[in-house]
Amino acid sequence: MDRAVTEMPELDLDLLTRLCETPGAPGREERIREVVTAELAPHADEITVDPLGNVAAIRRGGGGPRVMLAAHMDELGFMVTHIDDDGYIRVVPLGGFDPKTKVAQRVIVHGRDDLLGVMGAKPIHIMTPEERKKLPAPDDHYIDVGLPADEVRELVRKGDPVTRERTLARLGHLITCKSLDNRAGLYVMIQAMRHLGDHECEVVAVATTQEEVGLRGARVAAQRIRPDIGLAIDITLANDGPGAKPHEKVTTVGGGAAIKAYDSGVIVPRAIIEHLEQVADQREIPHQVEIMSRGGTDTRELQLAGDGALAGCVSIPTRYVHQVVETCDPADLAASAALVAGFCETAQALVA
Repeated sequence: MDRAVTEMPELDLDLLTRLCETPGAPGREERIREVVTAELAPHADEITVDPLGNVAAIRRGGGGPRVMLAAHMDELGFMVTHIDDDGYIRVVPLGGFDPKTKVAQRVIVHGRDDLLGVMGAKPIHIMTPEERKKLPAPDDHYIDVGLPADEVRELVRKGDPVTRERTLARLGHLITCKSLDNRAGLYVMIQAMRHLGDHECEVVAVATTQEEVGLRGARVAAQRIRPDIGLAIDITLANDGPGAKPHEKVTTVGGGAAIKAYDSGVIVPRAIIEHLEQVADQREIPHQVEIMSRGGTDTRELQLAGDGALAGCVSIPTRYVHQVVETCDPADLAASAALVAGFCETAQALVA
């Protein structure tokens, strides 16, 4: 390996804030795509956008294998299905929500104008004992934008996206916001491209669409790009809070970049795991191994691309996943970016 130690990129708080706070529901990633394209363009020889909206930043190398990075840019969201005669908006979820986390939240309805809305619930004062015990049903959720029906219908149409409203904040030594899944992964990919040193491989960094509704963007991008080697970048569970048994902690916040060995969609080849570990050891990058028994990532689509590819994943340990208070450690972001850059600089060894 050509460098003994990769310096950890410092936290770019402005970039991370813009990535997390810019809306981009599945299939409606236009705004976040503009941010990502602007950040990747200075570090790419070519930028392309495919029919599903995936952004591919191509960085040519010295004739080595093609490495595809994939970090999805969509976030959990909703789609408008109906506006009733009182102006309340009904929606369908886009992605895997825990019903308990949808109530008592502010949202933004992205109609002809952006409208602030609230997703409230019946006050506990008038709930029956049975209602207090049960989980909210999908039909229990609606959005109130504070306008009469005729004004709402002028501004909002069926099919308009809705995203959650939450700003990024410091939480002690940590960072908390909505949509760290997977804006943290986008951040790591951008930082890795910024800090990428000499490399033989052709590196194609792809910001994928519609991951939260079935890895759709990654499937198309991987089939078009046909990588020899793939590396997804995503968050993973940090089940490291009170009550978690040692064997139940998928990863630990502050424990460094997570090297995936398994999730419900992929078994990572031993060669990829060992190569990532070797890069991390030689460059003194904090790391840990991740086995996630439930949930999947774009890694599966990278592995199944074309005739099949060597594929793995670098994950960012994150607490409170799929909630509006997702939380991670900036040190883990830096470690992950350094590991991704180091992987790209040395990946030709995997196919030598």
